Amino acid sequence: MNSNRKKMKKLSILSSILVCLLLVSGCDKGELGPVMSSEPGSPSITSPESGQSYTLKEENAQDTLLTIEWTEPDYGFSSAPSYTVELGQTGQDFANPMQLGTVNATSYSATVGSMNGTLLGAGFSGGQQVNMELRVVASISDSSQQVSEPVSVSFTPYSICKFCPEIYVPGGYQAASGYTNNWSPADAPPLATIADKDQYEGYVYIKDPNSQFKFTAERNWNNGDWGDNGADGTLEAGGANIVASEAGYYKMNVDLNGLSYSVARTSWGLIGSATPNGWDSDQDMSYDPQTKVWSITLNLVSGEIKFRANDAWDLNYGDTGADGELELGGENIAVDEAGNYTVQLDLSNPPVYTYSLTKN
Repeated sequence: MNSNRKKMKKLSILSSILVCLLLVSGCDKGELGPVMSSEPGSPSITSPESGQSYTLKEENAQDTLLTIEWTEPDYGFSSAPSYTVELGQTGQDFANPMQLGTVNATSYSATVGSMNGTLLGAGFSGGQQVNMELRVVASISDSSQQVSEPVSVSFTPYSICKFCPEIYVPGGYQAASGYTNNWSPADAPPLATIADKDQYEGYVYIKDPNSQFKFTAERNWNNGDWGDNGADGTLEAGGANIVASEAGYYKMNVDLNGLSYSVARTSWGLIGSATPNGWDSDQDMSYDPQTKVWSITLNLVSGEIKFRANDAWDLNYGDTGADGELELGGENIAVDEAGNYTVQLDLSNPPVYTYSLTKN
């Protein structure tokens, strides 16, 4: 009897040890986690097909130009890779690729305006076809990247009006304000028009109060000028000098059809959910007469921003199409990543106004 009890006791102990070993083994296997396939393959672009050609038009800038789609590599377990869509010129083997965007999905859409801005920014000319290649780079870590086979595409970008019809604002304010020589149309800031309807606009910095100026048709005095007899907002050919009673950064509008003009002092700020005060109040920017750029350095969080004048919404700029160029009342500008940024606003080259966000 005692012998049987001893045997039963030994079997019970052995069973307990076996259970513990199985539990430990199970725990160890759980801690090892999934193992990545040694050959996950590469993403494969399914759209667009190779050989597609796209002609870009400015009136369609906000429309979707193309959607790039691809398959996901098989890593052997459920994963969430990031994908970077790259564009390179044919024959250069992606030596200096342009990054169109980074996403976690298996598709990416580019607008006409954003693609046009990418191509012009890379130095390609409007109206000329350029042959390019698209590829997708999948990443789950810095050491694990899979690259798709490239797809050949071609684009014909459109020119953005960089040399639109202009008039000029010479005056006695120029030397002190960073525009070289006083009363020199050759050095004066321009006002410009896209529509070529003799309606011009632009921004002019005037450092000293009671400064005088006029408008000229050319960068000289040979082809006419306009002033204002009586200071009533009406222009006359060869009229009296116009006086800016206060110093400031002025938005100027001139209508040569109606012979009228307006000037409005502005100061610029940054506002939005990405800024320290959110949408409640502006972060004031500073103007540099030498670079002719407004700027601010500040901490931003992930969110959105816009530029606006005089702490009000009457005059504000956003970026419709995310192409780096501003539109009056345009879409909010995305700030994807939190950090310390230098933000610049350049209104010195009408009618194309630009900005930059640089992470420090």
